Amino acid sequence: MVEILFLPMEQEKKEACMKAMKLTSWVIIFFVFMFSNLFGEQKLADSKKLGEKLVRQLWENMEKQNIKAIKESFAEGFQSIHEFGANNAKEELKLIKGLKLGKYTLSDFKVSRNGDVLIVTYFVSVAETIEGKSLPKKPSPRMSIFVKNNNTWKWLAHANLRALK
Repeated sequence: MVEILFLPMEQEKKEACMKAMKLTSWVIIFFVFMFSNLFGEQKLADSKKLGEKLVRQLWENMEKQNIKAIKESFAEGFQSIHEFGANNAKEELKLIKGLKLGKYTLSDFKVSRNGDVLIVTYFVSVAETIEGKSLPKKPSPRMSIFVKNNNTWKWLAHANLRALK
């Protein structure tokens, strides 16, 4: 505890000084709390923008069949899951090469971040052909996970929760 030494002064002045110091302390605590919340909210908003940007870029690369960019986006240990089973990066790339995407809409993004890991869930409305099966254009949930590696975000995992019929 900090002890404050007062030079001889009237008791009233001492009490007024102590009240002012307490009030100042509470004001400082209030502002520290408010600004830390604002910075936390800003960090969350930045993560949401980043997660949405990464997913949109990924879908643009799939639509344009930019295989080089997709291949470079994979993180070591990449894995995906689809109704027909799990894929590693090589298998996922083969699947993407065979995709026939129609016009798509991405929506309802939810992003969470833990350090250098971003988890992005979202819905996709797209007419697509996977494994030779045409699927109607209805919203279906997806999840993509990205990890930051050497200041570059890499695609670590993907879940396609759309049922093949």
